[in-house]
Amino acid sequence: MTELPLIGEAVAVAAEPRLAGARIGVVTFPGTLDDRDAARAVRLAGATAVELWHGDTGLGDVDAVVIPGGFSYGDYLRAGAIARFAPLMSRIIDAANSDAKLPVLGICNGFQILTESHLLPGSMIKNDHLKFLCRDQVLRVENTNTAWTLDYQAGQEITIPLKNQDGQYIADEKTLDALEAEGRVVFRYVGFNPNGSRRDIAGISNAAGNVVGLMPHPEHAVEPGFGPESLDGIGGSDTDGLGFFTSVLNKIVGGDK
Repeated sequence: MTELPLIGEAVAVAAEPRLAGARIGVVTFPGTLDDRDAARAVRLAGATAVELWHGDTGLGDVDAVVIPGGFSYGDYLRAGAIARFAPLMSRIIDAANSDAKLPVLGICNGFQILTESHLLPGSMIKNDHLKFLCRDQVLRVENTNTAWTLDYQAGQEITIPLKNQDGQYIADEKTLDALEAEGRVVFRYVGFNPNGSRRDIAGISNAAGNVVGLMPHPEHAVEPGFGPESLDGIGGSDTDGLGFFTSVLNKIVGGDK
């Protein structure tokens, strides 16, 4: 029988010595829920997780940033609308748009914040069924040329947990056509569209590929025995989400494709 790590014991299952110096910032807003999980995923991938507070005025010496899920500022006004104006977000926007192109991953509420910040186009609204939904969701990887998807294969189907009530991605037809033409649809829902997102879009990137946002939660699929299994024979394993974090580490150390 395979021995599993105890809960709370973050063992780097994919670490390499060359990745050990990478520092990934994980942002916490009032109402953030998944910062601990995201930090754990970073450590499991082999990097150092750096706590970042929404009121910070600097990013410190981080190589990438994860904006995790939750309900920042209680989702008042709109999900992510207030968080967009946090002091730290100004630094993240500048760094993502700079020549250095800081890698930024927005997960669920983080995706909502990225659209509100105009780092990604479009917007997030209530699920078309108007209910909160929590399920394991199959995604197809459409773009492997972003900082966060280098370790996947084009067309690969992975299973990632999803939990949201404002998960419907919308944009005008011109924007959607541009995303498709430029290969900026990074993930698409397979088998079931859980929230009515246009064209089954689950995640997108900016033009440079350093900024990625998606609604499902890869940080909840990083450990053997503690993640989703394949659904109806499709999708992958319970560690399908770990590739997000190893991808960005390989990008940082210059091992990208």
